[in-house]
Amino acid sequence: MDALPTVKLGRYRHFKGNEYELIGLVRHSETLEAMVLYRPLYNESGLWVRPLSMWNEEIERDGYKGPRFQYIGE
Repeated sequence: MDALPTVKLGRYRHFKGNEYELIGLVRHSETLEAMVLYRPLYNESGLWVRPLSMWNEEIERDGYKGPRFQYIGE
């Protein structure tokens, strides 16, 4: 099995403004796809996962062009 890619853990801002904490990298149990484990910092809705490729995605929407999530620190 290949090693998981490297990604900075810590706080990120979503392009819509909310902040999240990226806790770690995990694998999907069936596909082995790299996923990020994160939690919103604006409410107590628990832990979430999202494909790493989607987390790192560059988007263009509503006049914004840039990263879906931008690293803002530890």
